Amino acid sequence: MSRIGNSPILIPEGVNVQISPDEIIVSGKLGTLNQSYDCVSVEKKENEIIVSREKDNNEHKSKHGLYRSLFANMVKGVSEGFTVDLELVGVGYRASNSGQKLEIALGFSHNIVLELPSEIQVQTINEKGANPIIKLSSHDKQLVGMVAAKIRSFRKPEPYKGKGVKYVGEQIRRKAGKSA
Repeated sequence: MSRIGNSPILIPEGVNVQISPDEIIVSGKLGTLNQSYDCVSVEKKENEIIVSREKDNNEHKSKHGLYRSLFANMVKGVSEGFTVDLELVGVGYRASNSGQKLEIALGFSHNIVLELPSEIQVQTINEKGANPIIKLSSHDKQLVGMVAAKIRSFRKPEPYKGKGVKYVGEQIRRKAGKSA
């Protein structure tokens, strides 16, 4: 029995939900998202969405909780939005943005220029004496997570000094250096 799949999704004020037999469309003040689905049935009762599975086989059980989580993220995204903060740890690591272009200096022979999708708002914070921070925000949780993972993949944090691109608040597992 899926505990996540059985809990209803509350719809806040200002969020409109349209349900068709194979797709759900959620729109709110921050944007519109749509998701196709199968193996589950979705119904709207007053101000909540109920997701139930059609059969009890493994495929339907696994998709029950998945689709409920995706729908809940859609509702939260169009009403509140999602934000991911990345921190650049290292000497000479810098970030700047102009519109949707993000330029990052990570110690390579060249700067990395990344063109971001129009759904993502980017902000770079460069304060003296602190590590540069990149703030990514969007109404689409999957998209903002993919872009953050792409930026992190350019220079993952290494375990000896902790240098690299890391999520704010992420704990890096450190190793001891060579013993002489």
